[in-house]
Amino acid sequence: MTDDVEWIDEEAGPVVRPYAMTGGRTRASSSSLDLLSMAVATGAPIPAAANLGLQHRRLLGLVRRARPIVEIASDAGLPIGVVKVLLGDLLDQGLILVRSPIPAASVPADSLLKELISGLRAL
Repeated sequence: MTDDVEWIDEEAGPVVRPYAMTGGRTRASSSSLDLLSMAVATGAPIPAAANLGLQHRRLLGLVRRARPIVEIASDAGLPIGVVKVLLGDLLDQGLILVRSPIPAASVPADSLLKELISGLRAL
């Protein structure tokens, strides 16, 4: 075998395995990171002691406004599991806020909404 073998072409770009981006971690440090949870940057300065990589900083740029985690993963082009771990790191550093979606139990029942519409029409 020679050393002249190229495993990927230049158009493919750099290949980094997901576990390398997360330091081998597969779970986020917080259980509040649901697919539909909204994440937004706090605007706090990045602590000098924070061990943030390029992907962490990239995600911070994507959450300047509140966005669902699933949308962040799509725009970042990363697997959702990786994004959850990286966002968990940012949450631990106080650099983002995460708000869970409204539980289905707190949404009004369909029958109540239909009665409301009927009452409004009667006015």
